[in-house]
Amino acid sequence: MRLRYSDGRVRELGGAVPATTNNRMELQAAIEALRAAGDLPVSLITDSEYLLKGITEWIHGWKRKGWLTASKKPVLNQDLWQELDRLNHRGVRWNYTRGHAGEEGNERCDEIAQAFSRGEEPELFDQT
Repeated sequence: MRLRYSDGRVRELGGAVPATTNNRMELQAAIEALRAAGDLPVSLITDSEYLLKGITEWIHGWKRKGWLTASKKPVLNQDLWQELDRLNHRGVRWNYTRGHAGEEGNERCDEIAQAFSRGEEPELFDQT
């Protein structure tokens, strides 16, 4: 994940969890970004439609239905959705970018994620 501050500073973060899914890692990255940002206004950019639609659309129905889907099954990754919902605030703008489309920040995030998924420790940039 890359944090780009309004003054131009950049901080990269990342990590790995054994035996997990891509969707859980997408959610975890957003959670860590919001934790790092605190109450500051933030523009969170993701290439995950699952994350974007989940936090901006689906979550409202899940909460109304007691964390059940339209088919009355428990919401997958409920623990992470609940934490993300807790951290989400009015100052968060959720934005989508196509993955692997040449957007510099997104390409760098993919490099970081791929390295961690291979068990490597990529060099992370930190201007803080």
